Amino acid sequence: MKTDDLTGAIIRAALRVHSQLGPGLLESVYSSCLTHALRGSGCDVVTQVPVAIQFDGHRIAAGLRLDLLVNHRVIVEVKAVEHLVPLHAAQLLTYLRLSDLPVGLLLNFNVRHMRQGIKRVVNGFDADSDAT
Repeated sequence: MKTDDLTGAIIRAALRVHSQLGPGLLESVYSSCLTHALRGSGCDVVTQVPVAIQFDGHRIAAGLRLDLLVNHRVIVEVKAVEHLVPLHAAQLLTYLRLSDLPVGLLLNFNVRHMRQGIKRVVNGFDADSDAT
């Protein structure tokens, strides 16, 4: 599955979750429901994936965790905040760089219409050039 197809499937699942639950719940609720929806559609989803940091030639377990990793290729960060701020996207970009992954989705479920809460972040290379 191409990256665009995978991110499209993730966005469709997020729209479905938001449509059924609406805004106002905890991030953990949206994350659990999104995981369920994605697995139901055949995606491989790993939750709370630890991210180690390379610093001064040492691997440091810094306690960073990805909310969701879908098909070993797309990071999904789930939020339930009043507004996404630039720091949220910067955080996701840092996670992409540390993980050497191509693309991530920042999904804020605390919005009236889910399309207002979707931000796609791309790591400095062409995320759509893969053929898998």
